[in-house]
Formats: sequence, structure tokens, C-alpha cells
Amino acid sequence: MKKISLLALMVSVGVLTACGGSNKAESAVDATKNAAGAAATATTNAVGTAANATTNAAGAAVDATKNAAGTAVDATKNAAGAAADATKNAATATVNKAAEAVRTAKP
Repeated sequence: MKKISLLALMVSVGVLTACGGSNKAESAVDATKNAAGAAATATTNAVGTAANATTNAAGAAVDATKNAAGTAVDATKNAAGAAADATKNAATATVNKAAEAVRTAKP
């Protein structure tokens, strides 16, 4: 804020000097108001741009988190499915071996 005030003061002094001193004090005041208004508008715009960038970054982080969670869920589902298939195959093989043993058993 000090830089904006200093800039406004420098603009006012320059305008006052260019306008012929005290005869044009009103013009210097107007120039100061205009400079301060422009500085305030620039600050407001910069804050708005920063807020938008922050919002966009937060949205991207949320999306990335959702995507990572979805990928982890899919991987867990796939691993559970593979484990279930392996268990089923092992059980089937055990039953088949037991049946074969019964068929080939000697009385």
C-alpha cells in the first residue's frame, strides 16, 4: 500500500508541476484520484486472478485425488478378483485330486 501511495504522490507532484503549481491544484487532485483508482483497480484484478488460480489449483488437486482413489479401488477389486479365482481353482484342484484318489484307491 505504501508503494501505491508513493506512486500517487509522485504522479500528483508531476501533474501539479506540469500544470503550473497552485493555479492547477484541482487538476492535481483529480490526477491523484485517478491514479489511486487505477492502482486500486489493478490490485482488485490481481487479487481476483490469484483467487481464480487458487480455486483452479484446488479443483485440480481434488480431481487428481479422486482419480488416484478410483485407480486404487480398481486395483483392489482386481486383486480381490484374482485371489478369489486362485482360491476357486485351488479348491477345484483339491476336489479333483481327492476324487481321483478315491477312484484309484485299492480296496
